[in-house]
Amino acid sequence: MGAGCGMSARAEIPLTLTPSAERGRVRGGALKTLADLEAAHLIPAGADLAAVAEKYAIGITPAVQTLIDPADPADPMARQFVPSAQELVTTPEERVDPIGDLAHSPLEGIVHRYPDRVLLKAVHVCPVYCRFCFRREMVGPQGLGTLTAAELDAAIAYIAAHAEIWEVILTGGDPLVLSPRRLDALMRRLAAIEHVKIVRFHTRVPVVEPERIDREMVAALTASGKTTYLAVHANHPREFTPAAKAAFGHLVAGGVVLLSQSVLLRGVNDDVETLAALMRGFVENRIKPYYLHHPDLAPGTSHFRLDIEEGQRLVAALRGRISGLCQPTYVLDIPGGYGKADIGAASVIGGEGCFTVRDWQGGEHAYPPPAES
Repeated sequence: MGAGCGMSARAEIPLTLTPSAERGRVRGGALKTLADLEAAHLIPAGADLAAVAEKYAIGITPAVQTLIDPADPADPMARQFVPSAQELVTTPEERVDPIGDLAHSPLEGIVHRYPDRVLLKAVHVCPVYCRFCFRREMVGPQGLGTLTAAELDAAIAYIAAHAEIWEVILTGGDPLVLSPRRLDALMRRLAAIEHVKIVRFHTRVPVVEPERIDREMVAALTASGKTTYLAVHANHPREFTPAAKAAFGHLVAGGVVLLSQSVLLRGVNDDVETLAALMRGFVENRIKPYYLHHPDLAPGTSHFRLDIEEGQRLVAALRGRISGLCQPTYVLDIPGGYGKADIGAASVIGGEGCFTVRDWQGGEHAYPPPAES
């Protein structure tokens, strides 16, 4: 059950930490400062991270904190959320707007990259701040907060004026930091736009702040009467806590269709066993694996990036290891705003009717052309 069903969120999440991790936990709210992290023993006392904290937001919710083992310097959950001095290293290929949102933003809050869908960035804050975030220069306390009433009016008017828009994707920031009341009002405005048929949310909330997913939130997400999809962002199987699973259940029971999105991250999920467990975890919770993102060229994130060939080998290994239900599409957002490309290892080579097909173990097999009639 979620916190909205009469139980506290803290009580719902089993504490399966090591004794050192249990001693390090700070009771109460989210960790937002270096002092908070030091008190929780997530960074060494006196760690020189002031420049990182000044540049990029910090946010770790209580639900996430229970999953971090401060005694393990290679902990995959810490790597996702605890700041590191490596974030101050910017490589020449990295860019402030790595996927080219700005090139396709006709007005504040709207990104219209593909003809039939738009991003609506109603909010620029998140409950947690991922250290690999591709919008890390645009979100957080230094960001723009939520859209003003006038900006939101203009964004809704843009959507209404473009009949080709079939899908509206709520992103940001994390749209589920909005209250159910504000989400309900937004969804009812989208309900009035006849050509919009699908509303999709991209969010970390069911995993990092699962107590927010209560009856009110689910009702708000479905208030438009449109078909509602929700893409759950998780990168490691440890994120499927009992509280997160309960949140997924509330969403599914309320009629929300769940998809996954994950980022392939060095030191977090860059081995086939972890990826297989992650994708199976999605499917077991009625979440269809959707995108496995190659990391974007965001500033200060080179320590997370694999090369594409490494990613292709991992995805190829998944094909022979787990059910087809569990297979994500491995994608790259082409730098500069050119959209997504499927970069999974090519399994068919050849042409003019003669093809060689590569199996998941690397074997190659001839596929004959059609017989002449």
